[in-house]
Amino acid sequence: MQLGIIGLGRMGGNMRDRLRDAGHQAYGYDRDPAVSDVASLTELVDRLAAPRAVWMMVPAQVTSSVVDELCGLLDPGDLVIDGGNSRFSDDGPRAARLAEHGVGYLDVGVSGGVWGRQAGYGLMVGGDAEHVQRMMPIFEALKPPAEHGFVHAGPVGAGHYAKMVHNGVEYALMHAYAEGYELMLQSELITDVPGVIKSWRDGTVVRSWLLDLLDAALDEDPQLAALRGYAEDTGEGRWTVDEAIRLGVPMNVIAASLFARFTSRQDDSPAMKAVAALRNQFGGHAVQSSP
Repeated sequence: MQLGIIGLGRMGGNMRDRLRDAGHQAYGYDRDPAVSDVASLTELVDRLAAPRAVWMMVPAQVTSSVVDELCGLLDPGDLVIDGGNSRFSDDGPRAARLAEHGVGYLDVGVSGGVWGRQAGYGLMVGGDAEHVQRMMPIFEALKPPAEHGFVHAGPVGAGHYAKMVHNGVEYALMHAYAEGYELMLQSELITDVPGVIKSWRDGTVVRSWLLDLLDAALDEDPQLAALRGYAEDTGEGRWTVDEAIRLGVPMNVIAASLFARFTSRQDDSPAMKAVAALRNQFGGHAVQSSP
C-alpha cells in the first residue's frame, strides 16, 4: 500500500522505515527538510495515488491546523489517520469536518516509543469498520508479529480514549517502580539496588518492559546521578483523571502518580513548607530553613 506520513519525529520516522521494510510505499513530510521526502503537504498528497491515506504523527496542539490544511488538499474517498496523542473528545469534530469533504477519519493510539521500529507498535484504533479494514495491511506491518498488539477499540474517539487510559496506567506503573527503587536506596540492608532490579526481570510477577528499561538506565548510570528528578506530563494522565471524575470511577493510584509528577517540578514545595510549619506549630518540631 501507499501511505503518507506527516511528522517524522521519534516515532513517525521509525514508522515510515518499518513500513518500507515491510514492502509498503511510505512517504513522509516534516518541517525538517533533512528528514522529509517532500517539500510540502501538497507535494505529499500529489505523491499518493487515489484513494489516498495520510497518517498524522504531529503534536496535539497543531493537529487541528494540519486537518484544516488537508481538507483543502484531499478528495472524497481519501482517509486521514491521527496517530498522535490527541484528546479523544477532539476526534468527533475532526471526523465531522473531514466528512464534509467526503474524507474518512481514524484515530489510532500508538505505543512503542523509539523501540517500535524493531519490536512493533501497539495500536488502538477508533473509527468505522470499513476504514479499519482498508488499512489492515498497514496496521499488520506496524504492529508486533505476535497475535496481540492491535485492537479496533470502537467508533471514532475510541482509539485515543484507549491510549489515554494506557498512558494513565503507564504513569502509575512507572511511579510504583520508582517508589520501590527509592525505598531500597534508603534501606540499610540492600547493598545492590541495581542488582535487585535486574533480578526482578525474570520469573517474578512484576517483570515488564518498563522494568527492563529501568534496568537499562541503571546499567548506564547506577546512581542515576546524571538525571534531575523532574518528570513532564503530556496531557494523557490529566485527561484520564478528568474522565475518572466525570464517570465517578475511583482512580487513587493513577491520580497520585500524576500529582507526583507535579511535585517533581517544585524545587521547594509550598505544600511541604505548610506541612513543616504545621508540625512546628502543634508539635514543636524543628523547621529547616530554605538554603
